[in-house]
Amino acid sequence: ACGETKPAASAARTAPAAGRLTIQAQTVADLKPVPGTLTTRDMAEARARISGVLVSLAVKEGDIVRQGQMIARIQDDRLALQTSAFDAQVNAAAAEAARAQADLARIRKLFSQGVYAQARLDQVEAQAKAANANLAAARAQRGASAELGAQGAILAPAAGRVLVADVPVGSVVMPGQSIARLTAGPMVVRIELPEGQARALKVGDIVQLAAEDLRGLASQGEITQVYPSITAGQVTADVTAPNLPQDLIGQRVRAQIKIGERQALVVPRTYVVTRFGVDYARLVQADGSLSETPIQTSAGPTPQTVEVLSGLRAGDVLTPAGAGK
Repeated sequence: ACGETKPAASAARTAPAAGRLTIQAQTVADLKPVPGTLTTRDMAEARARISGVLVSLAVKEGDIVRQGQMIARIQDDRLALQTSAFDAQVNAAAAEAARAQADLARIRKLFSQGVYAQARLDQVEAQAKAANANLAAARAQRGASAELGAQGAILAPAAGRVLVADVPVGSVVMPGQSIARLTAGPMVVRIELPEGQARALKVGDIVQLAAEDLRGLASQGEITQVYPSITAGQVTADVTAPNLPQDLIGQRVRAQIKIGERQALVVPRTYVVTRFGVDYARLVQADGSLSETPIQTSAGPTPQTVEVLSGLRAGDVLTPAGAGK
């Protein structure tokens, strides 16, 4: 037993020459996460133009409407009575105008026979003109009253989806009261950014969108509008993207915008191994030996890469995860 020979300690692992990667700093976009809201370019309000009672509401939340479609009706019984009164005034003015025209025709005939003087003819002509003017005024008043009654029909101001229609039938409404709110214009993701970083927003810049928030229909968009006003220290911009969902207006969407550029260490994911929640990179030493070093990473500029935040420096040589002998 005393003469037992112990095996020699295993030699340090050496890294293969194939697949080695020398880390170099590269310029990447400095992305800032910002909140976004899925909405439309504009919002349209269908408002009451007259006071009265809401007698019908033909839409509900979620309905699609076209521009000019009647969505509700307001009725004011006083307007119908007022229009009837103006109808009577029109009839009276028409009868007076007919009598004046008959008098004028008779006086002209007698004037030609020398029965009446020129002054009498001028007087009758003036009376006929006044009667015709009164008839025109009565018809205009009647038309204005009828048009006011027709304004009880509430039409959709734009084509879109009804978001809010919460006024129950039978309610008394006032002029200017909102009956329904509709979407208007194309779908956008509206983002907000602190005013100190507003100069980084430019029309045409690419914005990364969280695809899982949009059911995988869109992953990036383009800034199409930067609003010039600042509200509560925030600058607002609109991001357009194809295939944005249209059924959840107001949904929160995570977005990342470019506010500058910086130097970063970016490596492919194949050079990083994760064990028990800790990321490791296989570092090739100067003598060719292989060692594992813990690193801190974050998402890289592409899905196939990661950014090394700590644990490595420029000039280090890595070998792919799992390599070595």
